[in-house]
Amino acid sequence: MASGTPSPSEYVKHHITNLSYGEGLWTIHADTIVVSIALGLFFLFFFILAARRATAGVPGKLQNFVEMLVDFVDNAVKDSFHGPRQFVAPLALTIFVWVFLWNLMDIIPVDYLPLLSYKLFGLEYTRVVPSADINGPFGLSIVVFALILIYSVKGKGVGGYAKELLFHPFGKNPVLWPANLLLNVVELIAKPVSLALRLFGNLYAAEMIFILIALLPWWIQFVPGGAWAAFHILVIPLQAFIFMTLTIVYLSLAYEEH
Repeated sequence: MASGTPSPSEYVKHHITNLSYGEGLWTIHADTIVVSIALGLFFLFFFILAARRATAGVPGKLQNFVEMLVDFVDNAVKDSFHGPRQFVAPLALTIFVWVFLWNLMDIIPVDYLPLLSYKLFGLEYTRVVPSADINGPFGLSIVVFALILIYSVKGKGVGGYAKELLFHPFGKNPVLWPANLLLNVVELIAKPVSLALRLFGNLYAAEMIFILIALLPWWIQFVPGGAWAAFHILVIPLQAFIFMTLTIVYLSLAYEEH
């Protein structure tokens, strides 16, 4: 973190710059990766702890919370996905909790963790909201895209899926195959793109508002900051739920016959 008092534009630019290594396509945003891994490990630790403490008798608060969360996600999968759920339900749970934790990092005051990382490790840049970095949402959506292709072949077979791409929606006439294929490819690509951009857009905007609020005098920051944080607490689980639900719906559409 640079010494001295930065201008407002420098302050904003500093806070939206990732800790990056490499150039071009090979650029790695180390802060996004480290924070994502740390939150994933926290998620695993939390659920493993709940599983080890689980009892058939009177459940504790941790067990109650985890069971409630698992039931919530399982019911969402049952309502939308009508194929085998052995993989889809754990996937949906992982996506919901992981994206929720990503988003929750936006509640931490914008200067705290970057200042801490600078003082402890000398890191010039640190962004701690993975969903506000376009690479995080797109990385997750690419995984969902791969699963859409896998479930399309799993549900319809290679031949069935190829026929769907060529014959739907205009018909089987060979003259219409290019138009069918073009529309289906566009629709297919739009799914992961819409997933990523929806999450990124909402969290990037929220992060920017917190950064702009931090530019206000310290004695007034808590008024708009508290109001925005209260509203953002609703956005955090909502965006995680939307990402999870759309993933389930896309996999269901991929698996089912048209």
